[in-house]
Amino acid sequence: MELKLTTATGKASTKSVEVSDENFACDYNEPLIHQVVTAYLSGARAGTHAQKNRAAVSGGGAKPWRQKGTGRARAGTSRSPLWRSGGATFAAQPRDYSQKVNKKMYRKAIKSILSELVRQERLLVVDDFKIEQPKTRAVADKLTAMGASNVLIVSALPDDALYLSARNLPYVEVSDSADMDPVSLIRHDKVVMTVAAVKMIEERLS
Repeated sequence: MELKLTTATGKASTKSVEVSDENFACDYNEPLIHQVVTAYLSGARAGTHAQKNRAAVSGGGAKPWRQKGTGRARAGTSRSPLWRSGGATFAAQPRDYSQKVNKKMYRKAIKSILSELVRQERLLVVDDFKIEQPKTRAVADKLTAMGASNVLIVSALPDDALYLSARNLPYVEVSDSADMDPVSLIRHDKVVMTVAAVKMIEERLS
């Protein structure tokens, strides 16, 4: 299939880029996308939260008072969760939230997302998105001409000038073809890709 290019003014160009139907025209697999996105978000969780249970709190070695005859409730330690300064009942412990996703599943999810972006006309392919010097106005003007405010810009290789120019724009994210992730693809209303990025993505998905 062919993807029509978009000009810098936001209009359709006479040029087009040839892409594989397998990567940009496959069926929409919502359960798979949900699984991959959930796994990606879970892998980003630090999992460093920690609380002390009754075994980890210092003190409480001696029985506060004898078992019988005091008229008070039985107590074996002063570090019980019922006591002040006691341990937490269900103490949070460091854990790994990451979920395993096979490479084949991940690639299939990316293909499905890209195909749906094409069907919904949310994918804009441009010949180039070069920024000579870091200048926010330059990126803002280009995106305004394209009618894209909430947008992900995907370049072929890391572009420091493009990243510095877009980092102060709200709802604008910059990524390269190698670091593109499924969450960023579905989070934004539009996705702007360069022709070089499209070719590199096809090589990765093949």
